[in-house]
Amino acid sequence: MLICDLLKNQVIVSAQSHQTVLEAARLMVEHNIGAVPVLENGQLIGIFSERDLMSRVVVHGKDPAHTPVRQVMTEDPLTVAQNDPLETCMTLMKRHGFRHLPVCSGRELKGVVSLRDILLHDLDAKDDEVRMMRAYLHSTPDVG
Repeated sequence: MLICDLLKNQVIVSAQSHQTVLEAARLMVEHNIGAVPVLENGQLIGIFSERDLMSRVVVHGKDPAHTPVRQVMTEDPLTVAQNDPLETCMTLMKRHGFRHLPVCSGRELKGVVSLRDILLHDLDAKDDEVRMMRAYLHSTPDVG
């Protein structure tokens, strides 16, 4: 499976580098996401996550309403390409402890893959397997 298969119906949500942490956090809450890619002039320059919020804003007592997201984001994040296999994404997440990876073509944002996306996809695949097994078991005549 390719990463683009997970992005089919995804709405891209992003923050601009000049927006405040409060605005970025509101975007994350509104869209129920744990991280938001940060763009400048249409190009990906960083990612701002719940972890960044806690470790770079809250712990340091910064005012979210007056702190630009550019100052507290993770700069130059690792990315994956749309046509990379899903295993590449999973390996990078595991190796680096990430829960979100931007998907890019060059510096152009195409989406974000989250650990939740991968887990939900795996659960759907397993549900399909179980349904097929049940259908097979109910369709075979009793031998006896």
